[in-house]
Amino acid sequence: MQDYDEATAFLGEWGHYQRTIFFLLSIGIIPNGYVGLSMVFLADIPQHHCRLSNSSNVTAEETSFMNLSLLLPMEAVDGEQVYSKCTRFKTQVQDGFNDTTRETERCVDGWVYSTDRYISTIVSEWDLVCENNWKGPFTMSMIFLGMTSGAFVSGHISDRYGRRIVLFGAMIIQTTLSFIQVVSWRWEVFCILCFFVGLGDISNYVAAFVLGTELLGKAERIAYSTLGVCMFYAIGYIILPLFAYFIRDWRMLLLALTLPEVLYIPFWWLIPESPRWLIAQGRVSEAEKIVQGFAKKNGITHTGMIFQHEDVKEYTLLNTTYKQKHPYSFLDLVRTSNMRNITILSFLVWMITSVGYFVLTLGTPNMHGDPYLNCFISAISEIVAYTIAWWMMHNAPRRISTASMLLLGGAVLLFIQFIPPALHNLTTVLVMIGKIGITITFAIIYIFSAELYPTVVRNMGIGVCSMASRIGSIISPYFVYLGTYNRMLPFMLMGSLILLAGSFCLLLPETRDQPLPETVQQVKPVRWLCSSIAPHHPGPNSSKTSAPQESQVQNSSIFTLPPQQDQAIGAY
Repeated sequence: MQDYDEATAFLGEWGHYQRTIFFLLSIGIIPNGYVGLSMVFLADIPQHHCRLSNSSNVTAEETSFMNLSLLLPMEAVDGEQVYSKCTRFKTQVQDGFNDTTRETERCVDGWVYSTDRYISTIVSEWDLVCENNWKGPFTMSMIFLGMTSGAFVSGHISDRYGRRIVLFGAMIIQTTLSFIQVVSWRWEVFCILCFFVGLGDISNYVAAFVLGTELLGKAERIAYSTLGVCMFYAIGYIILPLFAYFIRDWRMLLLALTLPEVLYIPFWWLIPESPRWLIAQGRVSEAEKIVQGFAKKNGITHTGMIFQHEDVKEYTLLNTTYKQKHPYSFLDLVRTSNMRNITILSFLVWMITSVGYFVLTLGTPNMHGDPYLNCFISAISEIVAYTIAWWMMHNAPRRISTASMLLLGGAVLLFIQFIPPALHNLTTVLVMIGKIGITITFAIIYIFSAELYPTVVRNMGIGVCSMASRIGSIISPYFVYLGTYNRMLPFMLMGSLILLAGSFCLLLPETRDQPLPETVQQVKPVRWLCSSIAPHHPGPNSSKTSAPQESQVQNSSIFTLPPQQDQAIGAY
């Protein structure tokens, strides 16, 4: 019996339906490029100092940040003497007093913020400085924590109730709550909303990626995962510094970034459910109708039924009975030794890659030079990275591509410690090279992981991997924080971890030019460094079955009754 790709091969490549699905789903990814990263500007810390006592009669100094040496103490920061941001002199300057004898106090009257760069941020709005300086990074962590929860929950919902309902449900959550954030009256309210915005953001991204992967064929799938999903994510990233440069008030910036998301409402009537998922659920007639619609859009007259044969009806009956006894859950990601090994390795690779990506991305505006220009250059570098990733996915094995880019990125980051501090430009170039390598990896591992997991748990598998990525993003600010003690320490830690992740990739099985696994039974074992390449699982026309008791219907690729799970406990 034919598998899904063979059964739909008559649709051709890059027809009207493929192009429509490609661009609609890709355009829907644009907000994901700036939703999480917008906190770089929304929560940036303006120059500030204590509001001086009214009796000091120094209004001009308060507003201009000039001639404050008699009013504010000095402190050393990175080897330089700067005005204190969290203390002020308690008494006015008098004869016989100097900076070492005058008593200081905290900013009891609040702070004065510079408006040279921003009209307002959430930091200046709610005084998230000094003893409250932990609240700024915590706000960003709440977005990533929401993404972690969304990756975990949305995968299970998507595999059970469909990719499409999760895609648009997440869009509604993200857009609606972003509008409410614009009118947030307290930091606590804004922070809670960040959690649910992050939940909707990642749920939308994962559902769109999996839906596009299953709707498109092999050739379009590679382009979609790089030139589609990743490239349009980079376009959203490019939009962020452009909007932030012209809109310096955080509420207006957030409103401007949220308004375009309303334009996605008509997509509900243009993007269908995944036929692969419908077939896996036994809803073959619905999948038949959708594929017939694809054929019509491509100008193909197809006579006869595509899926509904007698053996398919038997499959539907058996599959429905089986699911009643054994509904798929996250336990299936670790139930068999092959699935367990792939899940653990993928989890570690995604988490480490995410740490490297977000440390370098979120730290870009803090480099020497204009923050808007630095952020824009960082976004452009992702366009270059995704173009290279697209070429590599067409011409290189998945396993070698991911491993080589991680090894390159890790080696470059470790080399930065030998660059003299005065050579800022060279350090920036090396950071961008490392970021390009890690970004290429991020582009490839999405399609790589989607090809590793079978259809019946693919969305849950990508969801768990994405959850690992979010864990990495949550802890990434703490890597940046280590730089306050030692400038090279974050690069040394990241470089070492990324090299380790590259070695993990070498253990994963190759998936390029291989059919997508449909059941847990078809998942390949990992490739240990001392072993040969795992053999390709038997195709639909092979005379060998995956188990002696499997029937002819069970031996198919897309129309396969999930076999009883392997209960053996395999060592990782």
